[in-house]
This record gives sequence, structure tokens and C-alpha cells, in this order.
Amino acid sequence: MDLKENERIDDLEYKGLKIIQNENYFCFGMDSILLSDFAKDLKKDSNILDIGTGTGIISILLSKKTECKKIFALEVQKEISEMAGRSVKLNDLENTIEIINDNIKNIEKYLDKNSINAIVTNPPYKKENCGVKNENINKLISRHEITANLEDFISHGSNVLKDKGAFYMVNRPERLAEIINLFKKYMIEPKKLRLVYPKVNNKPNLILIKGVKNAKAFLEIERPLVIYNEDNTYTDEILKIYNKK
Repeated sequence: MDLKENERIDDLEYKGLKIIQNENYFCFGMDSILLSDFAKDLKKDSNILDIGTGTGIISILLSKKTECKKIFALEVQKEISEMAGRSVKLNDLENTIEIINDNIKNIEKYLDKNSINAIVTNPPYKKENCGVKNENINKLISRHEITANLEDFISHGSNVLKDKGAFYMVNRPERLAEIINLFKKYMIEPKKLRLVYPKVNNKPNLILIKGVKNAKAFLEIERPLVIYNEDNTYTDEILKIYNKK
């Protein structure tokens, strides 16, 4: 496959999957890998919506980690969605993953209400006017709520999510209260929460949360996920998630 300037092909080291990345855009991080593992309990033959797919990393991994039927991968940035589309072709996943280049606010143009079994999303963590902004507009949109905010992701996602459908998200701990409030507002009941810690004695820097639409109230707090041992090597669980153990 011909690559464009500053592009490279990375081996995902999982069932032969590869992905195209561009150093000028937002490259996927561990948070996307952790979310794909957190959401691997998706039911067979599910139709999935990946909101803000970026390079397509979560959709590509879930295509092999689950027995899903179809994944709709939504990305607002045209250049990045085009690159994700080429990664889909690179992995011969055209029959499984469909790239949609649009804003989450317009998702109802493409998907019917109550038509999706599960949603996965790694949304921008920072509010539009919060934190130091990267000058690169592509990375800015990926990291900050420029084109859509957290409520847009959850409200429009809920519209297309089926009754008892699952909503999986990775985000920052400081936004947990906001996420739960918005989940409740749009009929998504928080069901599972896991905190991610860089090391045992650190504060958590990520959260993994699953909600279920119109479910009964019961929130399970899973045991912590720790990334590094004290000697800065990956923990056994992280090695397993990365398919290295």
C-alpha cells in the first residue's frame, strides 16, 4: 500500500492486524488499547458504533477481539477518517468496518434510532477552553471538545443505542461525576467502572466505564488496573492485554 508523507504502518501484534499512522495527527495511545480490552465482552453479532474513531484503532481491534457483526466508525476529521479507511482496507475489513466522516451530532443521518447494540468511545478529554492547547489543529480537535462535547457524544449515542445496549468509554478521572450525570440524564445506567493507575502508589489517570441503556441500578467497581511495576516494566495484566504474555 502506498503511504502518504509522514505516514507509517504499525504492527498491532494481534492476529496480524496493522494500522496506518501519521506523526502529524493524533496517534493512538494505551487508552485505546485498554478500552478495546474492556469492551471485548460484547455480545456476538453486535452492531457497534465507535464514536471518534481517529485512526480506527478501537474498531480494528474489536473486529478480531469480538464476534461483532458490523462496526460503524465515526470520525469528524476528513483526512484522519480517510487514513482510517485505508487501514480498514489494509486489514481486509471492509465487510466489517464502515467509516463515517461526520460529526456525532449528525449520526442520526446514518443510523436509525435504537439500532446499535453497543457504543465505544475514546472522546476528547479536555473541555474546549481548558488546558494547554497543541498548535496542530488535528491534534487540537482530538484532545479538546472543539467539534462536539461530552454531552453530544452521550446524548446522540443514546439515541441510536438499543434498549439494554452497552456504552463503553475511556476518560479522565476528573470527569467521572460529569459522565455519570450525563449517563443518567440520557437513560444510561453506570454498570461497571475500573480505575487505571500508572503505578500502585499513584493516583489514577484513566477510567474505564460501561453503562447500559435502561438497565437497573447496580454499579460494580472492578479491581484497579496498574500499568507499571516499581521497576517501570509492564505489569503482567498489561502484558496480557498487549498479547505479550
